[in-house]
Amino acid sequence: MHVEILGGTVEIDESHVEESPTEIRRQLREYEHDERQTFDLSIEIPETFTGAVMEQLLTIPYGETRTYGEIAAALDTAPVAVGGACGRNLVTVVVPCHRVLRSGGELGGYSAPGGVDLKRRLLDHESNGV
Repeated sequence: MHVEILGGTVEIDESHVEESPTEIRRQLREYEHDERQTFDLSIEIPETFTGAVMEQLLTIPYGETRTYGEIAAALDTAPVAVGGACGRNLVTVVVPCHRVLRSGGELGGYSAPGGVDLKRRLLDHESNGV
């Protein structure tokens, strides 16, 4: 499903979320309007490397960031592998891959339509809401 958020569009594979598309959209709308900082959705996390990265992403609090290297160190892997897994995230924003940066605070990539510009808007949105 495509969801408009902060002037961009994200793709969420609702087959990995137990709740209805209506509920997913409602919670994303609340996030966009500063009424929600965490999501109350049941996410199906795959039992793969991507799933392990998704688990790490879910530990990053609203308004904070981590680097690809920090997540890689926690999983004993390479930062580029973490970046690839972030790009395979099927429930972006809800599983906050936008909170992962290159070392030195550079944005890196973002696989959602709108790319790095949308990633910057999401991070700015969260920094304003903290």
